[in-house]
Amino acid sequence: MNIFPAIDLYDKKAVRLYKGNYEEMTVYSNNPIEIAQDFERCGAKFIHMVDLEGAKNGTTPNIEIVKEVATKTSLFVEIGGGIRSLETVEKYLNAGVSRVILGTSAVTDEDFLKEAISKYQGKIAVGADVKDGYIAIKGWIEKSQYSLDEFLSKMQKLGVKTIICTDISKDGAMRGTNLELYKKLSEKYSLDIVASGGVSTIDDIKALREMNLYGAIIGKAYYTGAIDLKKAIEVAK
Repeated sequence: MNIFPAIDLYDKKAVRLYKGNYEEMTVYSNNPIEIAQDFERCGAKFIHMVDLEGAKNGTTPNIEIVKEVATKTSLFVEIGGGIRSLETVEKYLNAGVSRVILGTSAVTDEDFLKEAISKYQGKIAVGADVKDGYIAIKGWIEKSQYSLDEFLSKMQKLGVKTIICTDISKDGAMRGTNLELYKKLSEKYSLDIVASGGVSTIDDIKALREMNLYGAIIGKAYYTGAIDLKKAIEVAK
């Protein structure tokens, strides 16, 4: 299983939100590049990045930071947050990003999703953010008409390979991840599933690894020291 340590960007800083709430934001570093380099020192091969400003307004205000991470580390960089056009996808890929995550746009604009998959294939991942069994969109503010199962079945049919599945109720809460959910998804779908939200102990990592999941995202647990990243990477292997 691959470990994706995470950097959420806001105003060029590394921050974390509590359950997706912009009003409950903690700034962990004014230098996201240093954080990314620390991930690499700990043995990480991947990094998961989200532009929280972009998620709100569909722009790329932190692209220079993302580009710097791509050029100053050897990490496989994936980025999400407000990516709503092929132009933006291209902009990130040209900046050295390895994979782009479509969230709201994958739910609301099927033509765009199909076009992106057809043009970029494995360089496109989809974020499935779950709230009360339904897919949430627009920075987790709105609930879509799709249940998680409907959405994942549809993504699989369309040829999406990688899904980042976040249980919003667990995100940033440090109370463990939704193991039941990921077990069910890993058995039901042939997608590469990345578990996100509430991964807060080495036991979470062990349990997810045993499900043969493709990956797990570590966010707040890294910043608070609850998880030793080096150890998590070893355990995930």
